[in-house]
Amino acid sequence: MYALVDCNNFYASCERVFQPQYNGKPVVILSNNDGCVISRSNEAKEIGVPMGAPEFKIRELIKEKNIKVFSSNYPLYGDLSNRVMKILEGFTPNVEIYSIDEAFLNFDGMSISDYHNYGIQMKKRVQKWVGIPVCVGFAPTKALSKVANRIAKKFQDRTKGIYVIDTEEKRIKALKWTKIEDVWGIGFRLRKKMMAHNILTAYDFTKPQHEVWIRKEMGVIGMRLKYELEGKSVLDLEPIREQKKSIATTRSFPKQISEFDDLRERVATFSAVCAEKLRKQKSCCQTIIVMLVIDKHKYESQKYYFNKAITLPYSTNSTLTISNVAISMLKDLYEGNEGIKFKKAGVIVTELIDEDKKQLQLFEEENPKHLAIMKAMDFLNAKIGDRKVKLGTQNLNLTWNMKQNHLSPRYTTRFNEILEIKCQ
Repeated sequence: MYALVDCNNFYASCERVFQPQYNGKPVVILSNNDGCVISRSNEAKEIGVPMGAPEFKIRELIKEKNIKVFSSNYPLYGDLSNRVMKILEGFTPNVEIYSIDEAFLNFDGMSISDYHNYGIQMKKRVQKWVGIPVCVGFAPTKALSKVANRIAKKFQDRTKGIYVIDTEEKRIKALKWTKIEDVWGIGFRLRKKMMAHNILTAYDFTKPQHEVWIRKEMGVIGMRLKYELEGKSVLDLEPIREQKKSIATTRSFPKQISEFDDLRERVATFSAVCAEKLRKQKSCCQTIIVMLVIDKHKYESQKYYFNKAITLPYSTNSTLTISNVAISMLKDLYEGNEGIKFKKAGVIVTELIDEDKKQLQLFEEENPKHLAIMKAMDFLNAKIGDRKVKLGTQNLNLTWNMKQNHLSPRYTTRFNEILEIKCQ
């Protein structure tokens, strides 16, 4: 048996944990630079706040309906997500973290007599220990647990946030209720094709007459999904990926930048963050990519995206090396584009290898002093916090230069922002 545990309106729920006065009131979370709506409370959904709407387009609605607005606070969301996942590991050791607010659980080998009651225990523990509301869907397969979770969330007054598909009757009823666009892995383009072939529900997808079409259009992935919806488990829990294959640090600017010195500072900072992440996962990179993006709405140009890549003769995770190489590429990209205002920049490191598998080069090698410098830098930043030790090309007062006018405190990751309660 599998379960999908999904945190309800996760970002909004995280904000409410430390500000319960907003329980039952409309809340929205904005993306980086306070751009678009990325999370809504149920109350905000009922008012009619659309997902992905730019903040400036709904400003009047926010004032009219007294909607509470928050800037995205990823340190807080990430920490609370880790706490939720640790609690779930107490119910089964087989946990696949699917996203920041979702996890698949597998109960093979465990004797659980009442899955509904077990789900209630999970829900209550997460609510009590972290304060995040969750819904749980149980089913014999991962795809069906997604369907079960959707039912649990849709009819919380009847399901109490828990739904179990444990009979053939429940499976068929659930599939007939589920629209094809709500099936795990079915996107907009596939939905249009399926609608044309009279595949309107998840149940239609499992009918034998559609198997040839599924094989042709979706291949092995489509057949696996079909088997899963039929109750035949073919998708196991994904193993935890210890290392990333590439690391990217990209950000939009709060205002567009045309000066080279300002761009250089941002690229140096993004390079430093990439290098820090490399060292944290004990990796080195071979290739570095720098990108610049301009606003296509302000410039009539055939090119809105500029990028350049360099493959080094040796692997590195040195902030000094990566930053210097990235800045040299920035100079090349900037040449001939003076006066253009850029809205976004980024640094990507790829072709990663384990740092203990780094090969020594005969003719060209990195300065051996960098290793000791990076160790000292990481030690001091870990001790002091907030990336206080930086390169001279970085802004010493900030790391992320973003518009965050509605940012809440990082209650669980910063001592100076810890929640204060006045007792009388």
